Amino acid sequence: MESGWQQGLREAFRDPKALAEHLCLPMERLPPLPSGRSFPFLVPRPFADRMRPGDPTDPLLRQVWPDRAEESVTEGERDDPVGDSAAELEPGLLRKYGGRALVVATGSCAVHCRYCFRQNFPYGDSPPSDWTRRLERLRTETDLRECILSGGDPLTLTDSVLSARISDLASIPHLSTLRIHTRLPVVLPDRVTAELCAVLSRTRLRTVVVFHANHPAEIDAAVRAAAAGLRAAGVQLLNQSVLLAGVNDEASCLESLSLVLWEAGILPYYLHALDPVRGSGRFAVPDDRAVALVQEVRSSLPGYLVPRLVREIPGAPSKTPL
Repeated sequence: MESGWQQGLREAFRDPKALAEHLCLPMERLPPLPSGRSFPFLVPRPFADRMRPGDPTDPLLRQVWPDRAEESVTEGERDDPVGDSAAELEPGLLRKYGGRALVVATGSCAVHCRYCFRQNFPYGDSPPSDWTRRLERLRTETDLRECILSGGDPLTLTDSVLSARISDLASIPHLSTLRIHTRLPVVLPDRVTAELCAVLSRTRLRTVVVFHANHPAEIDAAVRAAAAGLRAAGVQLLNQSVLLAGVNDEASCLESLSLVLWEAGILPYYLHALDPVRGSGRFAVPDDRAVALVQEVRSSLPGYLVPRLVREIPGAPSKTPL
């Protein structure tokens, strides 16, 4: 039987023109669409319902609208901007930093953000059937303490599949922490089901769920309820954002985001400089402006609400603070 969140995913907008109509926006008021092949369009209706009707500059809309500017590639942009391919131990199993490894659990996602650094990742090279192979490699990496489930989005997997995957990871003695990176509780909050919370509460692994919200308007009552359910299951909640021109590149916006997250029981964690994926130049914020913004936020918020401004540099032993 189909769950509510699965129905919500099936009913997501897959045509930009349908979203424009939903928002009462004539196409001529929006940036022109790419003329050729581009990253597929996908926006869940609960996320679209938080966009301002009639406003072509809405910050949530800007994150997902396909723009012909994607066809312009600037210097330094590439298909694999964070060096995923060089970090693979096995297809779909990445190790970049000490003590932790990342599993690309699925290529599926619930929303296609136009700045996504993995929009060109070769998901077909690491099918779910390779799970056993990845698991055995994790068993041999005995200095690991943490496994990160990423994607795509691992919460597009069903509760039963996630339960089996988490049980497998918990059977590895040297693993103590499970981290899940996800956008679903933000864009499709119904995904946080009672069964999901039960799955996360009964594992021996200490569990961290890292949300991905970039703007305070993304956090509504449904997202707060999803966060509350996860917290009640004993899950530590963090948030990571990407600094995006025209979306959140104002100190007042970043301050509001931190406060809204804190009220929802989510701790601001990272503010990422844009990963220079091919065609993402319209979202870039210069480093000096990024540093100035965070300094301004720091002057008005307590330190625990100021996310760390970082960049991921391929081959570096950790995220690099700016």
